[in-house]
Amino acid sequence: MILLWIIIPLFLFYSILIIYYWRGWVSIPEYISSGETSRYTLSVIIPARNEEANIGPLLNALQQQTYPKELFEVIVVDDHSADRTTEIVKQFDGVKILPLTSDVNNSHKKKAIETGIAAASGSLIVTTDADCIPPVNWLHTIASFKDRNNSVFIAAPVVINCNFSLVQVFQALDFMVLQGITGAVVTKGKMSMCNGANLAYDRKAFYEVNGFDGIDHIASGDDMLLMHKIWKKHPGNVHYLRSKEAIVVTQPVTTWKDFFAQRIRWASKARMYGDKRILPVLLLVYLLNLSFLVLIVAGFRDHRYWSVALLLWILKTVVELPFFRSLANYFNKQWAIKWFFLFQPLHILYTIISGLFGQFGKYYWKGRKVK
Repeated sequence: MILLWIIIPLFLFYSILIIYYWRGWVSIPEYISSGETSRYTLSVIIPARNEEANIGPLLNALQQQTYPKELFEVIVVDDHSADRTTEIVKQFDGVKILPLTSDVNNSHKKKAIETGIAAASGSLIVTTDADCIPPVNWLHTIASFKDRNNSVFIAAPVVINCNFSLVQVFQALDFMVLQGITGAVVTKGKMSMCNGANLAYDRKAFYEVNGFDGIDHIASGDDMLLMHKIWKKHPGNVHYLRSKEAIVVTQPVTTWKDFFAQRIRWASKARMYGDKRILPVLLLVYLLNLSFLVLIVAGFRDHRYWSVALLLWILKTVVELPFFRSLANYFNKQWAIKWFFLFQPLHILYTIISGLFGQFGKYYWKGRKVK
């Protein structure tokens, strides 16, 4: 069984990687904000396209923030919405609404953020998505954390609010793991992952690295690729904010088609990482998941390979479970632990598909065909 001589080393290296993520995540101290109010001026930038169902609740949540109203502004950049998004935004006093008017080849979201920052007056840019809801102490916690740590770039946690449909539960669990990896790698200084639904960075730093120049031709990457650019300029001032007062809740996509389009969009930026150390990691994860498909196909010639695939499934679950359990406890999704083993085949399949099409395929997102 020559395949074993390939799969065993893959699994050993993968196990070391997962343990590294787990230990990195649990080592992050929980941040407790001080009672004092920082004096930073903040600009919350929200790109929005056809978000009439979501933008109102987000703007309501921003009006409930405990951070002094005179110290932050909210800017919504409308990306050619064909619904009531703009009309709803105009109902909120003090919220700026800017149209995205310039021609964009591929990355509308980056252009929207860029437009918002150009009109911003705050020294600290805070980004979120139109389908998100932040807690009331969100801005206060971000400003306090920056004050204490002298942060130039802050990555913060996001969690998916899901019902019990298969597609929503699966993406909530997968997203939770991605959040754990984000916390681990940013804390360890690897800068390979973050999420644009909950970021903060100095406006000055954005312009110091020429914003999205050099990464503006791909659809995704307004978060982690920008983080890496800023990290190269300010290597000791990029931090992860682990605080339950800063967890932003986002909405899941509702169909498998949209789920795969989203994950393919995320995977499409892999070739653009400035830090090439992440590429062997991505390759390792992809090859281990691909091993299951190879074993299943090989099993039609030798049934023993199916037993190996089952054993690998069990071992993969055992290695990942401590990391997953720690995340489920933190994000208050303990109910998900019992589903972890059964979701493994689906996770393996989606990793193979999104990894492949993220590099070579095209997809539709927000009604647009993206390369």
